[in-house]
Amino acid sequence: MNNYDKSFTKPIIRYGSFTNLIAIPLCFIPAIYLWIAKGAFPGWSNILTGWMYTASMFAIYSVVEPICYFPILGLPGTYMSFLSGNIGNMRVPCAVIAQESLGVEPGTKKAELIATLGIAGSIFTNIIIITIAAIGGQALLSLFPPVVLMAFKYVSSAIFGAMFAMFASKNLKYGTFAIVIVMAMLLSKSLPVYLMIPIAVFSTAAFGIFDYNKKNNK
Repeated sequence: MNNYDKSFTKPIIRYGSFTNLIAIPLCFIPAIYLWIAKGAFPGWSNILTGWMYTASMFAIYSVVEPICYFPILGLPGTYMSFLSGNIGNMRVPCAVIAQESLGVEPGTKKAELIATLGIAGSIFTNIIIITIAAIGGQALLSLFPPVVLMAFKYVSSAIFGAMFAMFASKNLKYGTFAIVIVMAMLLSKSLPVYLMIPIAVFSTAAFGIFDYNKKNNK
């Protein structure tokens, strides 16, 4: 275990932190280019308004997603996924499928390695597909009927639903608890979506911890 941490975990933390931090300023390069080269600048008030609007909707995910996904992605997978994007609809499913295919237990070092390989494969595949889509994607989309294009809106929901069914089938008690909590919040119609997600996640996690401790204390 010590050798694993020394030869694998520590370098991952060092390089993962560096690459994710350097990616932050690099994200501003296209906007800075348009500002300097084309004179396109919306003004600081519009920028701050847009930032506040975006932060109000997505800031909670910066807390919830790392906590939710870490047990599946592992440490290297977390760095890779948050750097490459498409976490929920691509990286997590690829990690889950890789772990399921080899029958490893989530949360273990072996599962972490398997998830890393699965995520790495998905990133390379993603780059290839995006390159092809950038070249001929619009022409391909024009061939699809409207009903198929409409179905694309539900891809993420279908993926998360399939993942939930996969994990809930392993422990019906936790799956049922999560469904009841979510349905209660949906029917109440009193909470915004950005609060429903963390409430569902943390309440289910708390229930799992309580149930685990209750079993072990018997």
